[in-house]
Amino acid sequence: MLRQKNGFYAFESALHVLPLTAGPASGLEGWNSPSLWRRHYKDLSEGLLFFAEDVFQDQFCLSDAGVMRFLAETGDRELLANSIEGWADLILSDYSMQTGWKLAHEWQAANGPLPPGKRLMPKIPFILGGEYSLDNLYPGNPLEGLSFKAGLAMQTRNLPEGTKMRLRVKE
Repeated sequence: MLRQKNGFYAFESALHVLPLTAGPASGLEGWNSPSLWRRHYKDLSEGLLFFAEDVFQDQFCLSDAGVMRFLAETGDRELLANSIEGWADLILSDYSMQTGWKLAHEWQAANGPLPPGKRLMPKIPFILGGEYSLDNLYPGNPLEGLSFKAGLAMQTRNLPEGTKMRLRVKE
């Protein structure tokens, strides 16, 4: 895939496929560095090679099992396909759901193009009841977003659904 196109945005920036090389935080090597955003997820991101992300920062990654979606707010993994080709077929057949395109399109129609290097962040995290709505979204820095979401994932891991919790936000 990278031989054909070395990184790109697609579906009105709803899908971001990382280039092989770029700046220290934007190429495959830098993005997968254990000292960047992955350190905040600790063991939740082990054994994965992240290569793309949807508009809400859920990551697409390679694992021994195949291509997975890494849910940024929880650290959960979902198997999507057995191969990159299978993943590409899934994305092309259902890009609206798989990339967040519909809401990205609506947000950009109301606010203008999503700036390069930005992702849509929820003001109230989705796992804490935030709605998938225009009012709950803003364009944010991906590294800051993943750092915050990793905090959510680490604090909520292993909690039964519906558990009351107190969110701790650190600098």
